[in-house]
Amino acid sequence: MLLPAKAEVARHLERYRAWERLLLAAPADHVVRGNFENTGYTLCVLMGKRCAREAADAAEHYLRGASSVARARGSQGRGPSRAAGTCP
Repeated sequence: MLLPAKAEVARHLERYRAWERLLLAAPADHVVRGNFENTGYTLCVLMGKRCAREAADAAEHYLRGASSVARARGSQGRGPSRAAGTCP
């Protein structure tokens, strides 16, 4: 499965959270709501989810998981491992 670039996911997640904060501050602002919905849609497409909240959670997990796996492997002194059935 192809995964999106981490920098791209981080950038869109940051935008989503910024528009979310603005929407909470001004729920009647139609421009803010439209931008919030657009960023949510983009995050859904990137993460392969149907709900913006699920996409944001998946993006956070994706970004957090990559750094924690790298730290765990580095502390154990092992290189990257391959999952069964993946290309070399």
